[in-house]
Amino acid sequence: MNAFFQKLAYNETKSGGVEVQKHLNKSKRIGFGGWQLGNPLWGDMSDTDGIKLVKLAVKKGVYYFDTAPGYGDGKSETLLGEALKDVREHVFINTKIGHLADGTSNFHVSSLEGQIKMSLSRLQTSYLDSVLLHNPSFDILLGQTDHFTELNRLKTLGYIKHYGVSIDTYDELKAVLENTDVEVVEILFNIFFQSPAPLFDLAKEKGVKLLVKVPLDSGWLTGKYNENSTFTGIRSRWSKEDIKRRATLVSEVKNITQKNELTDVALAFILKFDQITAIIPGIKNETQLDINLNAEHYELTDEMFHALIDLYQNKIKNHPCPW
Repeated sequence: MNAFFQKLAYNETKSGGVEVQKHLNKSKRIGFGGWQLGNPLWGDMSDTDGIKLVKLAVKKGVYYFDTAPGYGDGKSETLLGEALKDVREHVFINTKIGHLADGTSNFHVSSLEGQIKMSLSRLQTSYLDSVLLHNPSFDILLGQTDHFTELNRLKTLGYIKHYGVSIDTYDELKAVLENTDVEVVEILFNIFFQSPAPLFDLAKEKGVKLLVKVPLDSGWLTGKYNENSTFTGIRSRWSKEDIKRRATLVSEVKNITQKNELTDVALAFILKFDQITAIIPGIKNETQLDINLNAEHYELTDEMFHALIDLYQNKIKNHPCPW
């Protein structure tokens, strides 16, 4: 069983409960990304519906939950806290620090304890399973500051169980793996963003847990968008050229897999990397939740897997897609 989830099995055996243990092995690596909870950037979702969705995820076997103060001005943490308070010992909660709920940023070492305590309050918990510096500057990743010394102190005080960083690129991952003692790294990785993959073995050797964010490329790897798609909110960042290129790449993935609905393909591709601890796709409704969980059972053939790697190597690596 994945090391992150060993405590869950222990706690369930200790508590004598039935439902959580029943589902413990159904979803070992598919988690719940909480950016969309209470966040108008990702469409309309009422607080009530958000809480219901999180509780449903737990019932269906999801145990890893990711959030941050900046998601919905603190609303994501608040809704997760309300939804998970009755099963706190049976779930793994990861949040981030550096970007605050009021939209400002503060990476000063002296502020970390206060930021963590604010997250603890919103999440209605006395400890966090993991806390990550949210896209910190490169000097921090190189271990040239006191940030990780401070996080280790907060770990000894019991506020957090693990600490690390949330980052995006190969260079950032290389820097943090070679220069720090982080325990957790949340990394941008999917079929269209494969650059960090050569460092996965090093992370595993060092005992670093890898969490994958943006696994569906903000929806493109569901297969539902094409060159005529229009976008609002945060997705409006793409230019016409970006949309046309991504649509072409999506078509190539569909040709490789002979599938039009690609969510299970995209998640199964990531699951093929045994160095990955968990994936945290965003989830807005029960249908998306079920599709994500079903990816655990999708058999991506070795031929398809290597064809998707070749697609990246031949058509994306030297001309990366903008996030």
